[in-house]
Amino acid sequence: MSGPVRGIGVGTGSAAGPVARMAPVPALPAPRPVADPAAEAAAVHAALGAVVADLEERAARVSGPGSEVLAAQAMMAADPVLADEAAALAERGTDGAHALAAAFDGFRTALVAAGGHFAERAADLDDLRDRAVAHLLGLPVPGLPDPGHPYVLVAEDLAPADTALLDPARVLAVVTVRGGPTSHTAILAKALGVPAVVGCAGAMELEDGRQVLVHGADGVVEPDPSPETLARAAERELRRRELSAGVRGPGRTADGHPVALLVNLGAPHELAGAAAADAEGVGLFRTEFLFLDRAEAPDLAEQAAAYRQVFTAFAGRRVVVRTLDAGADKPLPFVTAADEENPALGVRGLRTAARDPGLLATQLAAIAEAAEAATAQVWVMAPMVSVPREAAEFAALVRAHGLPLAGAMIEVPAAALRTDRLAEVCDFFSIGTNDLAQYTFAADRTLGSLAELLDPWQPALLALVAAAARSAAEHGRPIGVCGEAAADPALALVLVGLGITSLSAAPASLPEVRAALAAHTLAECRELAELALFADDAADARDKVRSRITGGR
Repeated sequence: MSGPVRGIGVGTGSAAGPVARMAPVPALPAPRPVADPAAEAAAVHAALGAVVADLEERAARVSGPGSEVLAAQAMMAADPVLADEAAALAERGTDGAHALAAAFDGFRTALVAAGGHFAERAADLDDLRDRAVAHLLGLPVPGLPDPGHPYVLVAEDLAPADTALLDPARVLAVVTVRGGPTSHTAILAKALGVPAVVGCAGAMELEDGRQVLVHGADGVVEPDPSPETLARAAERELRRRELSAGVRGPGRTADGHPVALLVNLGAPHELAGAAAADAEGVGLFRTEFLFLDRAEAPDLAEQAAAYRQVFTAFAGRRVVVRTLDAGADKPLPFVTAADEENPALGVRGLRTAARDPGLLATQLAAIAEAAEAATAQVWVMAPMVSVPREAAEFAALVRAHGLPLAGAMIEVPAAALRTDRLAEVCDFFSIGTNDLAQYTFAADRTLGSLAELLDPWQPALLALVAAAARSAAEHGRPIGVCGEAAADPALALVLVGLGITSLSAAPASLPEVRAALAAHTLAECRELAELALFADDAADARDKVRSRITGGR
């Protein structure tokens, strides 16, 4: 490969270094006859035990979300039902590698059939299967390479067990064949501040040790960059970091137009880092962490305690609480139907209140109780609002619980097109660009093959954002963006030009967004928005805006 390879850029900045590719997934050998079924079953147990021990050892070496992900992986590998199924196959004459593969594939089929959040865990099982087979065959276990020096990680995709161990001091950049703008790899790269390119079809053709330059903003991987190219990239990167570090405080454009910069929060381990960030509050507090992976909903006291902790950490600042967004990729046994044929288009978000109104009432009561003695400015919004009646009923319920500010998520095109009517009953809005893109383009947000359609630079998506922002402004309602689009400094300028009044993203993304705003006037943001709106496609919009920002450099 001689020329650059392209994919979807994640985050910003650039990094150069030698390629180190992930160890390949072990190929299953041809089936072989089994002379000693009992020994084969013992080998199966030993392989699974080795996987569990390895993951537990890794979990002990890291903290926070990485440790939690690895511990969850270890629990899956330690499932006695899985081990018994694989051992039983071995005892009936199937060789160990194929017995493991068959057992894992059986579990995988069941998860995929369950859909939603469970289907997403199928990739975790694939990773565990590959690790167990490698142990049994005595092959290198798939995972992060360790060449003994910093490197650019190149992989087909990253499993949760691998992403949990990414160290930005060693992994200079990430390039994957699969994945899209909302994949876990993309989200983690943004959180770590590591340049990444996902959905890069030619990535695995890059040889180990080959020098590459990864442009996170442009989605380009440049092999064998010249010394002059590296020098220019290093200069730009240094300037980018200096600009980002030099601007602090509330978000403002160069001419003083305020744009609130907020953080997204979705799990207890994120709270300390989010509260310490230079942000004006929380733009999206995802409350699902209290409800997932349990048989019944948490009671009022448990919820109130969790909310109180967040409100205390953000005393005096805004906290936008999103009520339970169950369904689709987050099914809950106590509220979502197991037999829903198309969960993404089914009963999810606010729609679950029609099935179980007590669930929402308890949550609002808990939020109100936690907010009573708090100095945080508590705003409450509903996910998946589609029509004005839903917004009106939700707003009335919020106010009945003594909470003064009720809002709606704009995730459905119908809501974006009728924001003027929603504004008659709502106090504020927040646009979830990930879901809005999914429903606008009829493209499942979990499919990497449709990543191009899910690109937040798509002009059709931006047109819906503009329509919603225009209606909100006409009614004097603030409107933010809390999807991944808010983390892109160039796209942030476009969003502000479209009329967005706040941006909420991972804490690591805010410094560069703040610096970009400080370097451009509101009029310039509006000019950039026009360029993006009238572009041919996402790539054209991105190229035109970034060319204007850099002056063609």
